[in-house]
Amino acid sequence: MTALPARYSQAPVRLLALEQGTFVARDDLLATEAPLTIRVTGSAQPIVTMRTPGHDLELAVGLLHGEGVIQGRGDVLAVDPLPERDDAIRVVLDPRARARAGRLQRALPASSACGVCGKTRIEPPASAELPPLPPGPEVDRDTLLPLPAVQRGAQRVFHRTGGLHAAALFDGAGELLALREDVGRHNALDKLVGWALLGDRLPLHGHLVLLSGRVSYELVQKCALAAVPIVCAVSAPSSLAVELARRFRITLVGFLRGERFNLYSEPGRIRGLVEAESARGTAAR
Repeated sequence: MTALPARYSQAPVRLLALEQGTFVARDDLLATEAPLTIRVTGSAQPIVTMRTPGHDLELAVGLLHGEGVIQGRGDVLAVDPLPERDDAIRVVLDPRARARAGRLQRALPASSACGVCGKTRIEPPASAELPPLPPGPEVDRDTLLPLPAVQRGAQRVFHRTGGLHAAALFDGAGELLALREDVGRHNALDKLVGWALLGDRLPLHGHLVLLSGRVSYELVQKCALAAVPIVCAVSAPSSLAVELARRFRITLVGFLRGERFNLYSEPGRIRGLVEAESARGTAAR
């Protein structure tokens, strides 16, 4: 099981809508938010996280990758739903990964709104062990501009509910490879990384990730663990996200909307910037 049917990701609701000064009763759809229990070999306590049902196996292994427990496909011996349940996942780890399960330190269940909530420490040791990413790849600046429209066009559940975040993976030419949706920004990225991990596609050198919301430091950290060299978002990064991107030498792009974007780190991966600066200097003279 890699995904639940679409009906699980959305729930019907009866509401009153104010239209032209009058309340009108109508039916609508909401994005589902429900708990998922992840039981990991080597960890005494299960992880309970809130998510939008669907691609739960990817979410489980992606979350463990983001915590530094899983480092590659070989670390996962088995991942499957518990019998007779659609809200619980079992992850069986290789002994080497099982020894890293102590990094799973959460005092409380994690909400879909915050990947840090409940953690007993801010930064897992895995991030400190990562070397900065090497230079490259280079992409044309005009390759970035259409990506938000491509992402929105592929968000099927968002179009029905209006209540989901997305994380999308593109190749260096701007071709969409995979997209995952969830009520949580962190979950959407975990599902995407989990898809790549289960398909033995890590590390993600030569790829771009586009996030539908703001960029927190933890989202940059998850991308660093997956070796994503270019991270884009339609909204703003936090100060710590920029600091982390510079530390790992990730190209961080924010406010990617229409014909503009802001570039916060590692500009050398974006072709066309030098030409733009030269043209502006010529015009000024």
